Amino acid sequence: MTRKFLFVLGSARPEGNTEILARKAAEQLPADAEQRWLRLADHPLPDFEDLRHHESHARARPRPEGDNEALLLDATLDATDIVIASPLYWYSVSATVKRYLDYWDAWLEVPELDFKNAMQGRTLWGVTALAHREEEVAEPLIGTLRYSAAYFPLRFGGVLLGNGTRPGQVLDDAEALARAKTFFAQEAPLARFPYDTE
Repeated sequence: MTRKFLFVLGSARPEGNTEILARKAAEQLPADAEQRWLRLADHPLPDFEDLRHHESHARARPRPEGDNEALLLDATLDATDIVIASPLYWYSVSATVKRYLDYWDAWLEVPELDFKNAMQGRTLWGVTALAHREEEVAEPLIGTLRYSAAYFPLRFGGVLLGNGTRPGQVLDDAEALARAKTFFAQEAPLARFPYDTE
């Protein structure tokens, strides 16, 4: 089966360190693997509204059509592998990535999508650049992605970490560049919550 990678770019600036690192990892993908790159800043979503328990709205949502939400939904469902490329902003994902993930909740409320079941079998990956040398400060970001994957559950390939503040600085991180060469080749296990014992 041909793998289809969706790279969701969540940086506040184009061609930043996180995107550079993601592209270095993507260079190692097999030639037959499809790649689609979407910059969330170019396809902004409105603030997410949780209407599940609002008396004036039905819980079920219509399928979005003809807007940025529809584009991101269709791209998500078309992918076998979803790569969240978000810089470490205040120790978690960027605001645009968080909003994109919030919309996963909205898509769970579209009856014809059966979004939870439709997502199963896919793999979630992460790529991030951080200013700290101490990689443990990225744990909140990693947890956000791991537990988002565990909900469905999806496979989770982990997060490729690189160091860089100024534009292009991640290219000086030899260890990150070495990890990028094999990042997408690793086996991605099914994501689990810490309390799952099975």
